[in-house]
Amino acid sequence: MQNELTLALIQANLVWENPTENRIRLQKHIESISDPIDIIILPEMFTTGFTMHPKGLAETMDGATVTWMKHMSEKTNSAIVGSTIIEENSMFYNRLLFIHPNGDVDTYDKKHTFTLAGEHEVYESGHANSLIQYKGWQIKTLICYDLRFPVWARNVEDYDILLYVANWPSVRISAWDALLQARAIENMSYTIGVNRVGLDGNDHEYPGHSGVYNVLGHRLDNIPAQEEAIGIVTLSSSHITKYRNKLGFLKDRDSFSLK
Repeated sequence: MQNELTLALIQANLVWENPTENRIRLQKHIESISDPIDIIILPEMFTTGFTMHPKGLAETMDGATVTWMKHMSEKTNSAIVGSTIIEENSMFYNRLLFIHPNGDVDTYDKKHTFTLAGEHEVYESGHANSLIQYKGWQIKTLICYDLRFPVWARNVEDYDILLYVANWPSVRISAWDALLQARAIENMSYTIGVNRVGLDGNDHEYPGHSGVYNVLGHRLDNIPAQEEAIGIVTLSSSHITKYRNKLGFLKDRDSFSLK
């Protein structure tokens, strides 16, 4: 296991329903990073914003966005992760893509579609959990509304990182902050949330509040709220080992199965 893992969190203002423009803007953000990075993290639905109009915007797994992500991953020698709209078997998915520098692709389809916005009426819900292996680290990837459901995130696999990408609005941002910290504490894992900023096509405001928390729930980043920003944070595997061995809380976790 690589002892340290350096992340770049891209807190971006997304252009409503414009995949081409968003790829151009995000590429500029990525190319502005001068530090060596292991993983670059983009928000949820980073090509469109949180739209309920997938027709004409959805892509396939060999479409322009996946191709672009593979190119940027190879170019930067960094994994790149974020969610976008994928059409498969005549159904639409809010799909998280984890692109490895060698071109391998891991995916996760959002389990908890956001019923308040009618996401469940437009997008198919995923049913498989995710556990991604990268440089010896085990990473669990989830999307936005999944944050409200702790059972789905429970650390039964001894993962090292819990990662959320999101379009989480200002009106409920206190829940985002509290739940990210709680997920870190209860799962004794690094917990990361990357949220967008700006207004979307429905005039919903997004304040950022992207953050990185360690296994004790202490925040590690200094990413400013309310503006586009890139946060660079380095994680340490020895931090995980030290406190899991010292405190042992995961040894007392409940055993359960999901249905």
